[in-house]
Amino acid sequence: MPEPAARPGGRFAPGDRVRVAAVDPDHHTRMPRYARGRAGTVERVLPACPLPDDRARGVPQPRVEPVYTVRFAAGDLWGAGTHTVTVDLWESYLESEGS
Repeated sequence: MPEPAARPGGRFAPGDRVRVAAVDPDHHTRMPRYARGRAGTVERVLPACPLPDDRARGVPQPRVEPVYTVRFAAGDLWGAGTHTVTVDLWESYLESEGS
């Protein structure tokens, strides 16, 4: 099955190196704490979906953003392990590695 192409208007494409924002919001987020500040590689671009942070706070028109499946080395997340971990992350959670 071919990899999906980057969604028009999306910032990232498969193969891009990204870093998860190193923030601790004071509200609900689907950005896992263990991935914050960590770098990974975009594996897939998924369809845009409403941002769960906005929906949980009752924002009347939640932002709709592309979602990316990002692959991390387990050792980069927890300091040990030879496997990889994938996490689906909304665009606003990510920045280009090196930004």
